[in-house]
Amino acid sequence: MKILDVCCGSRMFWYDKCEPHTTYMDIRKYYEELPSGHVIDVDPDIQADFRSIPFEDDTFDLVVFDPPHLIYAGPNSWLAKKYGKLDKESWPEDLKRGFDECRRVLKPSGTLVFKWNEDQIKFSDVIKVFGQKPILGDKRSKTRWSVFLKGDKDDSQRKNSRIAKHV
Repeated sequence: MKILDVCCGSRMFWYDKCEPHTTYMDIRKYYEELPSGHVIDVDPDIQADFRSIPFEDDTFDLVVFDPPHLIYAGPNSWLAKKYGKLDKESWPEDLKRGFDECRRVLKPSGTLVFKWNEDQIKFSDVIKVFGQKPILGDKRSKTRWSVFLKGDKDDSQRKNSRIAKHV
């Protein structure tokens, strides 16, 4: 099993922050101890941009995509330091490029786990940008976890396939 976390940040949701199957990637390398006692420690295995993932096609079984969710945050915001920040104007193109890159490095039977907090950008707007609906995920909280399959580009094809099986 080969796993890639393309926006690992400080690996907050990982139970094992050095999980042996996983390559941790982030565009940032950053460390700061805040006066509040919080520590921000972004220390990826590979420093790279999720819009241009430096791996060959069909490399990973699982890709975790937890991009920055903020477009409104000041330069000294601890949230921006902790999670990163998207550009207010180019966020749709940036997320689409990242999503497509994640799919590119997935093996044909690969799975993409996507995490999004819709505090500043609605989840539905992000999914529209992707052009693909998740196969499952939570639908109630502000922070959404969703699962996509690599070969599952067109939701209508899946629907037509189900109908054909039952005819």
